[in-house]
Amino acid sequence: MPANSKSSTGGCGSSTPLAASPAGLAQTSLCITSGTKTRQFTVEIARTSMEQAKGMMFRTELADNAGMIFPFPEPKVASFWMKNTVIPLDIIFIRANGTIESIAENAIPYSTAPVEAGEPVVSVLELRGGLTSELGISAGDKVVWQSK
Repeated sequence: MPANSKSSTGGCGSSTPLAASPAGLAQTSLCITSGTKTRQFTVEIARTSMEQAKGMMFRTELADNAGMIFPFPEPKVASFWMKNTVIPLDIIFIRANGTIESIAENAIPYSTAPVEAGEPVVSVLELRGGLTSELGISAGDKVVWQSK
């Protein structure tokens, strides 16, 4: 389903596994609810420290209905950078209750400047740069996904 489509949360947070991504990462369905609209994405899960360190480095495109989620075992003030990241990304910081703490829109490719959460978060979601603004996704919106 395209990211800009209206949908219910059916499929979001489902425990039904999806096929691995071309990069070999596990994937899951994730939904973001903004007001009355819910948008569904298929996201890669970067669980290990090695997967998280690589993230979206060297990729030249990212579909509007795709992304990458970085879950953490404990809440922390997450800090990301764009070193070796070719495309701009929206970096979304997610609290333990599933709400968006903040969004760093259009993070600059190749930048080594830290992009940080303002408080401890349990996960970070990366989407195509500019997409959150285009879809009206903002701080306080709800994110649902199957983290197991």
